[in-house]
Amino acid sequence: MDSANQDINLNSPNKGLVSEGIRDVPAEGAMGTTEPVGLTEEEAEEMKNELAKVEEEITTLRQVLAAKERHASEIKRKLGLTPLNELKQNLTKSWQDVQTSSAYLSASATVDEITQSHAYKKTQETLAQAGQKTSAALNTVGSAISRKFGDMRNSATFKSFEDRVGSIKSKVIGGKENGEEVHSPTEEKPMQDKAPF
Repeated sequence: MDSANQDINLNSPNKGLVSEGIRDVPAEGAMGTTEPVGLTEEEAEEMKNELAKVEEEITTLRQVLAAKERHASEIKRKLGLTPLNELKQNLTKSWQDVQTSSAYLSASATVDEITQSHAYKKTQETLAQAGQKTSAALNTVGSAISRKFGDMRNSATFKSFEDRVGSIKSKVIGGKENGEEVHSPTEEKPMQDKAPF
C-alpha cells in the first residue's frame, strides 16, 4: 500500500486503510489540470485569473491591516496606553453603560421604592431591636458563665482535684526536679530569692 492512499489522520481507526473519498480526488491538487464540469476551457481560465486576483487582493489587505495594527500599537505605546489601561477603560465604560441602561435604572428604582416602604423600615427596626436584645442576652450569659467558672475554681472540690493532679504529676516527673521542690498548683508559692533578671 503506498503512502498516498493511506489515511493521514494518525488517530483514525481507519489508519492505513484506503479511503473511498480520497481515491476520487485528483492527485494534482486544487489547481489541477482537469477542467471543471460544465465550463469551457476559456471560462475556466478566466475564473482562475479572477481567483488569483482576489487572492492577491486578500494578501495585500492582510499586509495593510497588519501595518495599520502596528501603527496603532506604536501610537498607543507613545500615549502610554497599555493593555491593562485599555482593559480598565473598557470595564469603566461597560459599567457606565450598565448604569445607564433601562434595566439597571428600573431595578434601582424598584430597590429605592422597597427601601422607602413602611414594611421595609418596620422590618429593619425589628431586626435592629432583635440584634440588640440578642447581644445583651449573650453578654449576660457570658458573664454568668465566667462567674460560675470563677466560683467553681475557688470551690473546695476543684482545689482538691487540682491538688491530686499536682501530686500525680510529681509522682510521674519525680519528687524533685533541677534541685527545686514540686508544689501543688493551689499552694502559695514563695517568692524566688534569685530572680533570673
